[in-house]
Amino acid sequence: MLFGRRKQVVKRILIVEDEPLTAFDNENMLGDAGYEIVATVDDLDEALDVLGREEVHLVLSDVRLRSDKTGIDLAHAARKKGVPTLFATGHAYPGASEIAVGCLMKPYSERQLCKAIECVDRHLQGHKVKPPKGLQLFIREDEQK
Repeated sequence: MLFGRRKQVVKRILIVEDEPLTAFDNENMLGDAGYEIVATVDDLDEALDVLGREEVHLVLSDVRLRSDKTGIDLAHAARKKGVPTLFATGHAYPGASEIAVGCLMKPYSERQLCKAIECVDRHLQGHKVKPPKGLQLFIREDEQK
């Protein structure tokens, strides 16, 4: 199909963000872009509950969350379930490449967020992609050919 819609593997997104305005904006921006938002939550326990009962294709999570548990803990749990995590954070985590598919640094625009999700989608399909400004993609050794 020449002008058809490209294949997507990321359709259902779990947003985990403890800043209410950012969570609201992300939910609306990604919903308007055609993604199904499974849930928008602000702590680890709620996120784990959603992961346990819903089909999730991508977790979009801040590194720092409302409770003492973090997005890092969530990324570990999501990885065990085979669900990739994209950190959207203002606080870089040195070990992110071991547990996440990428990291989008705050602040970011609506365009950057949507482009980041598109890049992650294509990256997960095995395509080479050029990340937009602010996005770092990670390739783990077990993903390399």
